Amino acid sequence: MAKAPAVLVLNGPNLNLLGSREPEVYGRTTLAEIEAACVARGKERGLAVDCRQSNAEGDLVTWVQEARGGHRGIVLNAGALTHTSIALLDAVQAVALPLIEVHLSNIYRRESFRHHSYISRAATGTICGFGPQSYLLALDAMARLLKTEEEV
Repeated sequence: MAKAPAVLVLNGPNLNLLGSREPEVYGRTTLAEIEAACVARGKERGLAVDCRQSNAEGDLVTWVQEARGGHRGIVLNAGALTHTSIALLDAVQAVALPLIEVHLSNIYRRESFRHHSYISRAATGTICGFGPQSYLLALDAMARLLKTEEEV
């Protein structure tokens, strides 16, 4: 039996506060609950899901770079770094893996500074506005992308 393709699910600054941080915007689901749901959805879709979170930009850049060695794709919620981090964009472009950008809220219905995403420039696709379901939709899309790659 073939080994399940590994997908890295990365979460950026302040996402460790999910469940208590601005629940009117981000909901009451915790990051641990989202990660557990991602692992379960990954198993359903034949993916091995590896979840990580950091408040440090450098950690995220390093993890993206390391993904090339063992992961087939990345699901990324960069948090506020979405709108500011050229370093993270450069890392994502350098690894050239399928990447799905995720946001819990609809960034286009929020403050104007959130309407610009550096990550989108390198993303295969973006899912936003569906709360925790955004991650599950991203894993569904990633499973399909990876299956299509195998068929080519």
